[in-house]
Amino acid sequence: MPLVPTGELVARAAAARRCVAAFNVITLEHAEAIADGAQAAGRPVILQISENAVRYHGGRLAPLARATAAVAEASEVELALHLDHATDMELVRRAADNGFSSVMFDAGALPHDRNIAATAEAARWAHGAGLWLEAELGYVGGKPDAPASAHAAGVRTDPAEAADYVARTGVDALAVAVGSSHAMTERTASLDHGLIARLREAVPVPLVLHGSSGVPDADLRAAVEAGMAKVNIGTALNVAFTRGVRDTLAATPALTDPRKYLGPARTEVTETVTTLLSVLSAPR
Repeated sequence: MPLVPTGELVARAAAARRCVAAFNVITLEHAEAIADGAQAAGRPVILQISENAVRYHGGRLAPLARATAAVAEASEVELALHLDHATDMELVRRAADNGFSSVMFDAGALPHDRNIAATAEAARWAHGAGLWLEAELGYVGGKPDAPASAHAAGVRTDPAEAADYVARTGVDALAVAVGSSHAMTERTASLDHGLIARLREAVPVPLVLHGSSGVPDADLRAAVEAGMAKVNIGTALNVAFTRGVRDTLAATPALTDPRKYLGPARTEVTETVTTLLSVLSAPR
């Protein structure tokens, strides 16, 4: 099936008061596993490649992006391709030529006024190139430039400030800080669902939850009910992938063929994707 625009999947989810899950791709095995999990669940998903993943691949965007797009086009469910947490406008410009329909531009490390100016410029360029643009306001925990805790004073997204930010930047979706943290390996995050609801009322574009791997099932469902339309998941897949590799090599230490341990790792990721999609699509 041809790639579906991210904006279409998110708009559809937001209109139905549901969400679309966005899963991080680091290797070809991730892309294959996410597509297989989406197909098993019968749900559309977003395949997203971060700037950090591109850096891991030597700064080469095209090989992983085109391989991921090829995996998506071989699927029978709707899949989109998204560039995540891009801070480099040169990388954003390359996205348009490599199958991406959307970008998350991250100027969160800049002072507020410079964040607005940089994001507005990124949005103008993206829209001219036919790309949907997501940005972030507030500090989701777990990033090097973020405060130590997602619960520290002043880090959560203010609804009035968020509405002003969207109006001044022209972004198509907004990731907000409501208590989640990136890179959590335990599901102990506590979200502020009242704040999510207030943000949904104040902000005229879909809301995005980053750091969702650390959020318990019930909180994820409540976040969607309160107004999250896109839910990003990365670390949970890496935990599953590493578990598959580690368990296989522990059971058979003499293995040298990477297919013998990457295969189980891919299966673990597929099962994790299918389970999370079941959680996120559960009846309200």
